[in-house]
Amino acid sequence: MGGTDGTAAARVLRDPVAGRYLAGVVVSGFGTSAMWLTAGIWVTSLTGSNSLAALTVCAMWAPVPAGPAIGALADRVGRRALLVRVNLAMACLLSTLLLVDSGRTVWLVFVVLVLYGAGGVLLDAAESALVAGTVPASLLADFNGLRMTANEGMKLVAPLAGAGLYTRFGGPAVALPAAATCVLAALVFARLPVREAPRVRGPERAESWRDELAAGLRRIRASAVLRPLVAAGAVTMLLAGVNGAVTFAYLDDVLGHAPAYAGVLYAVQGAGSVAVGLLVGPLLRRLPERVFAAGGMALFGLAVVARTVPLDVAALAASAAIGFGLPCVLIAATTAVQRETPDAVLGRTAATAGSLMTAPNAVALALGAGLVAVVDVRALTAVAGGLGVLAAVALAVGARRGAPAVRSDVDRGRADTDRGTPGTV
Repeated sequence: MGGTDGTAAARVLRDPVAGRYLAGVVVSGFGTSAMWLTAGIWVTSLTGSNSLAALTVCAMWAPVPAGPAIGALADRVGRRALLVRVNLAMACLLSTLLLVDSGRTVWLVFVVLVLYGAGGVLLDAAESALVAGTVPASLLADFNGLRMTANEGMKLVAPLAGAGLYTRFGGPAVALPAAATCVLAALVFARLPVREAPRVRGPERAESWRDELAAGLRRIRASAVLRPLVAAGAVTMLLAGVNGAVTFAYLDDVLGHAPAYAGVLYAVQGAGSVAVGLLVGPLLRRLPERVFAAGGMALFGLAVVARTVPLDVAALAASAAIGFGLPCVLIAATTAVQRETPDAVLGRTAATAGSLMTAPNAVALALGAGLVAVVDVRALTAVAGGLGVLAAVALAVGARRGAPAVRSDVDRGRADTDRGTPGTV
């Protein structure tokens, strides 16, 4: 089995579409991760307001609820062309940050971040749909795992590089390299060796605009495979938002550390996510998707509970476990969406699933920030972690009850897809 798993990962890397796409992810992910941290530092230095700095993260998350509408574009136009054009548009957008030079022009940072976030939602939808049509279904988990590794690897390196550039040269020194990474990503995506089928314009366009946008949600609700996995992802991200909101209170009240120690915990968490990205393909070939997702949820929940222990070793172990467990649910759901959804509605379905799973995180961040002022942080983490474990048990029990029907659908889908990859030239 080990040799087969190694061969599968190697096949993903050798695939002309998957390999180049991962290269594009690495390039664009560097710029995005650098901007994510630097924007807050930049706004703080221009305005002196920590509240405005916190809003930079909210600005990038703001377009997530509009995912179904944004993702509809990925079902209307060629997806490779969309990847190229959106990346070039984002490069132009980031270049406008050169005009920001004082508190009077800081509003431009927020406008750019909101539009940048919308571009990210659109890119995710187009990328997910394009990959699903070109990578064999049996390799989708390996691909999504490697994509996770690439993204998380950039998160370990890029924020430090961005902060260093900002400290030495200022905000424009980060904005311009970030814009350059978008241009490089566009060039990589332009060379993807894919041939796409023409977009469907018959019955799809006959639907009302509202029905067309709801197509992704209808697909998720009607699928016995997708519905529980997307719901599990939403619950996990809700609890992850609460956990993230209490981070600084946890450092102060439980560990007795300065806020800067959060950087250590985030780095350890990122390392856990890199590790699971490398292992997800082999694990999903051994376990049903819902069991794999339930295991990740349980590990995440137990790790959050462990944050009630006032020991550094427990904090580091919990961060690594959170980084390992949290992505399991998201990768399982993403892979299932790619495999189970017809191409005509894949962009909308992927974007809808992304919105359903990530929007609760933003809500919980705000909710947790309020609760931590009136509730002991140990109680919050204990409750959040306990709910995660209970949700994992419910998901696993449901997997046992529906295993035969779900497994036959999965196997049939894999067999159909693995006969060939007609979208590749």
